[in-house]
Amino acid sequence: MNAADLKIKNLVEYKNQIYTITEIFQGAGRDYFVKIENDTQSISVPADSLKPIKITEEWLEKFGFLRTYSSNERIRYERPETFIKYDIDLSSKKILEGLKIYGNSIKCKYIHEFQNIFSCLFGKEPATSNFGLLKTES
Repeated sequence: MNAADLKIKNLVEYKNQIYTITEIFQGAGRDYFVKIENDTQSISVPADSLKPIKITEEWLEKFGFLRTYSSNERIRYERPETFIKYDIDLSSKKILEGLKIYGNSIKCKYIHEFQNIFSCLFGKEPATSNFGLLKTES
């Protein structure tokens, strides 16, 4: 992952486990490292060893989205704020997939991207529950 895309509190995957970034720093060789933690450990690793977590229906629900529409072509999730939606495009082209804010489409495939956008809009992190208990599939 590109260290420039990462922020403190972003959720990422490392060795098939979910972690929260708690620190980002530059090493002596100008490479970026991150301190990550979950319920069982806290470690420092190279930023490029992290993997993004793909947005799934399960993750959308953990971030407070509810499924409001479903068809053969699309599934729509909405948050309590009426201007935030997320569409899952079931076609192979994935043209309509992504975050919708005030009707504007934003390509957003990963959890850390959503967290960063949400943080910019609201000045806080989106609330989640039990994310530390999930294991991702490789």
